[in-house]
Amino acid sequence: MCGVDDTALRTLIDGIRSGTITPDEAVARLGRLPFADMGDALVDHHRTIRQGMPEAVYGPGKSPEQCVRIVGELLEHGSGTVLLTRASDAQAKATTAAHGPAVERGGCLAWRLPETVRPERVLVVTAGTADVPVADEVAVTLEAHGVSADRLHDVGVAGLHRLLAHLDRVTTADAVIVVAGMEGALASVVGGLTGRPVVAVPTSVGYGAGLDGVTALLAMHASCASGVTVVGIDNGFGAACAIVRVLGPR
Repeated sequence: MCGVDDTALRTLIDGIRSGTITPDEAVARLGRLPFADMGDALVDHHRTIRQGMPEAVYGPGKSPEQCVRIVGELLEHGSGTVLLTRASDAQAKATTAAHGPAVERGGCLAWRLPETVRPERVLVVTAGTADVPVADEVAVTLEAHGVSADRLHDVGVAGLHRLLAHLDRVTTADAVIVVAGMEGALASVVGGLTGRPVVAVPTSVGYGAGLDGVTALLAMHASCASGVTVVGIDNGFGAACAIVRVLGPR
């Protein structure tokens, strides 16, 4: 059994019933439920069943060796895509050396991306080119969950005509993620143009009064566009996961 999701559990049960898997083998495999104790990490293999989304590995604060071990545990015994976020160069080099090439964008690495892509179209919009690294994190996290990201960059409110030139892409998307720093105004604009779910990501891009993204964060929370959801500063991963929850099961 590779993974601990509904399909894998049914496969295990069918294997026991048909005799292709012995009871001892089944016990050994189920012994990693609901988590694997690695000493300094408890890898949550049960999360896919509970949430529909596997555990991701957050890079900061971990050594390259810890990343290698945790990613290896998920690849060997986990289910579906394995995602390492906010990886340093040393972490990325160590994990790819140990576990092979990964899709790398925005400091995120993904192994075993889904072979099938969901039909929903999610538009990822950035206010400026400087916001693209956070949008990269959004995109690779969406891809890890089988969602293809349609991307629209550098359409902030200082040149609103750039966004309006792509209005059809905004209004026809099934959901929109807006990534913006400075004053964060783009989220309100997009939120007023479409009735689809909009998730806003404030970024730390901006000058002194931008307060490393606090200004954009507060502005997005104070948006007059009804129903805009706001995640933490630079949290592209969280925005993508929020959209996956909104879209529901595959």
